[in-house]
Amino acid sequence: MAERRTTVDGLADAIMDGLKEYADLATDTVKDAVKDVSKTVKKDIQANAPKRTGRYKKSWTVKKTAESSNSITMTVHSKDRYQIAHLLEHGHAKRGGGRVAGREHIAPAEAKGNRELMQKIERGLRS
Repeated sequence: MAERRTTVDGLADAIMDGLKEYADLATDTVKDAVKDVSKTVKKDIQANAPKRTGRYKKSWTVKKTAESSNSITMTVHSKDRYQIAHLLEHGHAKRGGGRVAGREHIAPAEAKGNRELMQKIERGLRS
């Protein structure tokens, strides 16, 4: 960082400029990390999803739900097979009696994504 000289009167402005610069850097780092991790979570879900016909596995996608100047929200979801996501994750009752065991594939990908997101943000802000 370059050394700047300032007067006592301009000290508050100089501090605010530095804080704005850091906030912009942090915002860009967090947005990039969120985009990368959301794609990784989608790939993890697809890799571990139950495959009978393959339609459910292929239905997972990432969508930008909201974005502002300082935040972004990405949603990983099954676009056309969303009805069975909960049933496959947690299991369900069969029509003639008995149960189908659940096959966890969403929760582990979410937990791994949360850890990876924190690591990426910490690494990005350190550098």
